[in-house]
Amino acid sequence: MIHPIRFCLIALTCLALAACGRLPASGPASNEILSQVAEDNNEFAVYRVTRAFLPTVEKWPVTGKIERIGWIGKTTGASSQIIQSGDVLNLTIWDSSDNSLLTGTEQRAVQLDESRVAPNGTVFVPYIGDVSVVGLTPDLARREIQAQLEAIVPSAQVQLSMTEGRSNSVELVGGVGAPGTYPMPDRNYSVMSLIAAGGGVRTGINNPQIRLVRGASIYGTSIERLLDNPGYDTLLRGGDKVFVEDDRRYFLSFGATGTEALHTFPKDDVSAMDAISIIGGVNERLADPRGLLILREYPSSAVSPGVRGPRNTRVVFSVDLTNFDGLFSARNFPVNSGDVVIATESPINDVLTISQIFGQFFGVFNAANSL
Repeated sequence: MIHPIRFCLIALTCLALAACGRLPASGPASNEILSQVAEDNNEFAVYRVTRAFLPTVEKWPVTGKIERIGWIGKTTGASSQIIQSGDVLNLTIWDSSDNSLLTGTEQRAVQLDESRVAPNGTVFVPYIGDVSVVGLTPDLARREIQAQLEAIVPSAQVQLSMTEGRSNSVELVGGVGAPGTYPMPDRNYSVMSLIAAGGGVRTGINNPQIRLVRGASIYGTSIERLLDNPGYDTLLRGGDKVFVEDDRRYFLSFGATGTEALHTFPKDDVSAMDAISIIGGVNERLADPRGLLILREYPSSAVSPGVRGPRNTRVVFSVDLTNFDGLFSARNFPVNSGDVVIATESPINDVLTISQIFGQFFGVFNAANSL
């Protein structure tokens, strides 16, 4: 049988150990971080996320490793095509005269297939030589060839069809069902039309991002934004390259969360409340709902004089999920790429752990007395 005095000494020893430091835990306690504001204020800044604070943080510089690329708005194009170098023209020349220079006996038409437009924009036609057709529509090119032929063969009539070459085609590189080179049927051919022709976006791509390469420039937006804003469905030009890729933005979760991992952005805008759902919520037994922390590091330029930004480059945003202001503010506070979301542990967890130790001790003590 254990003497009561010995029991008290053991209890005091346990309490002393608990007072010397926290027990091992999956994450920091909220008071551990927030209490450092006064001590290490030169190292980081802490801001509480409230309705009054949201307009302020919206004006701060953007953080995270993201591609700062713009997009081209939609314009109106013509429903006809323009002949470019490399296109192939198929000519049919009709002549009803008996002594035609172009046709033989009992022949009323001559076929000139696959006449490729030269780099200088001309196409060769017998008896009239090189005819400049680049920049013309197929109908205007037909009229130009016929007008020059009429000086030699007054009764000649011309039919013309065109097969688009590389300068009138676009490339769908990847991220769709059927990548490849697609001819542009007219000058009103848009990005969405091209993706549809390629079988749509391939399944399994996380928050699909569209990239348009035009010359030495690259433009980008998301499928989500493109579908929500028809004005983003930009027109294509010959030689454009389009591909679809995963959204590579991410945030990290740590502490008393559902998971400790790297999480990619499933949509364009992710709020603090979205982040909680993405990580599977917080541990209801360990997490402190008053201490959801978001760690973010700003560039040194964000704290330069004259720039609206935080006091320090290292910033901790504190979200209190125990009141309505904190809950609504969490829905409107944006998580940036590279942020670390920490669900802190409540200090009460140490007390609960000590209580469990005492409970087990009392169980053993009572069991020993019953023997």
